[in-house]
Formats: sequence, structure tokens, C-alpha cells
Amino acid sequence: MARPPVYRGMTQAELDRAYDNRGHVANYAAILARWAEESAALYATVPVLRDLSYDSGPRHRIDLFPAASLGRPTLFFIHGGYWQWCNKEEEAFIARGPLAHDINVAVVEYTLCPATNLDGIVAEMHSALDWLTQRLFEFGADPKRLIVGGSSAGAHLAAMLTGRADVQSALLVSGNYNLEPIRHLGLNAVIGLDEASALRNSPILHLPVAAGPVCFAVGGGELPEMIRQTDEYHAAWTKAGSPGCLLHIDGTDHFTVMDELSRPDGQLTAALVNLVGAGEKRL
Repeated sequence: MARPPVYRGMTQAELDRAYDNRGHVANYAAILARWAEESAALYATVPVLRDLSYDSGPRHRIDLFPAASLGRPTLFFIHGGYWQWCNKEEEAFIARGPLAHDINVAVVEYTLCPATNLDGIVAEMHSALDWLTQRLFEFGADPKRLIVGGSSAGAHLAAMLTGRADVQSALLVSGNYNLEPIRHLGLNAVIGLDEASALRNSPILHLPVAAGPVCFAVGGGELPEMIRQTDEYHAAWTKAGSPGCLLHIDGTDHFTVMDELSRPDGQLTAALVNLVGAGEKRL
């Protein structure tokens, strides 16, 4: 008997494959190991304020890499991992690119599923941003120039922050912005989405009335569903009248795309610098 479709004409097995970023990239484990090595090297060679607590939980931590100059903008970066894997130390390597352009970088961590649910993680990100924005001046940064960003699950969480008045702009890389398919995945056994929570936490369904510019980026070699999610969110965002650009980065997958932020001359680094400039014009 043929398996019934569960989403966009796909069976359960097809849908799981359509969102299996690790399965799509054969050497993903080696890439993650490299990220950890490059992050450790960065921690050892540049100034950083480690494990700043934005709340009382063990993963309520921020590492702040200060820019060389005072009064510079800040990237608030959220790591990925399908809301259930990874930590800030493994993705801190991305700070290298922004630091080369004198941009502060705050890498943030959050409680992972199933210790909390997606509503809880989103609330944590708001708390983390509240904590940081109140202290940016104290840390020598410009509190009016704050860019939120993230990759994969982190991009989704950053998208949930875009309507805030203290967010100047956003850099969203390879995220899921409509969570309806996510609740049908085998991975959802850990994430715990139901129909209502998927609706609440789908940023494409809750576009802000007013927001700063957003760069919607995705690797050109990513799974078609990841590219579709990015393209559709960009289309909905700009149709609603908010400024945004779409960036497909050829020759990169769901993981190697982040090298374009860690490199001072990377395409994501250039997009971040452009966002800083575009946001400044709006101030």
C-alpha cells in the first residue's frame, strides 16, 4: 500500500529526507569538527568576555568578542542545531569575519529541546537580547546599531526577533521560517511542536509591521526545501513592504555556507557590512 503524503505531496520518509541537512552533506561531521577547532583558535587569540549570564539557566550564556574600536555595531549571533544540538563555542568561529570589520560579536546559547520547548527558546532569546541591549554602551558598543543573525535553527530564532525596536537589521542564513513541515518530521519527537506552537513560532506568518533590512541567505547546494523556505520568506517579507535582499551562495551547502561569515572577505561578511550601512541610513 502506498504511503500517504504528509506535507506538500511528500511521504513521511520523503519529508524526513527533505529536511535532513546532515544526511545531505556526507562530511558534515568533519565540518563541525573543523568549526570547533577554528572556534578554539579564535578564543585563544582574540579578546573575549566569556560566559556572560543573561539568566539563571546553565545555558543562558553569551560570549562577547569586542571590536577594536568603541562605538561600533554588534552582531547578536545564534547558533544552529535543529533546536536540540550544538553550543555557542562550536560556532564562535564565525566572529572572525565581522571582527575584521570592527564589528562586535555576541554569540549566544540557549536551552535545548527537550529540556524546554520552542516557545521557551524564543522567550530565552528575547531575554538574552534584553540583557545585552541594556549593557551595550557599558561594553563600549553602540546600542543603536544591533544586528541579529544566525544559521539554521539560529536563523529561525533571529527571525523571531526582527520586529523589535532595538533590532536594526538581520542576517538570516539557511533557516526554517514556516514550521508546519517541522512538526511532521521524525526529529519533532524531540522538538515537540504541535499545530498551535508551529503556527506561533513561524516567522513567515507573523511579519512585523515595521522592521529594518534583512538579508535572506542560503547555500546554493542546499536541500530544495531549505532554499524554498528562504525564498518564500524573502518574498513575503518584501511584499509586506519591508526592505530585504536574497542571497544564494553558489558552491556552498548547509554547513560550508558559514565559512562565508568567518572569512573577512566572505559573501556573508559583505552582506553584514552592507546591513550595517543600510541600517545606519535609517537612523
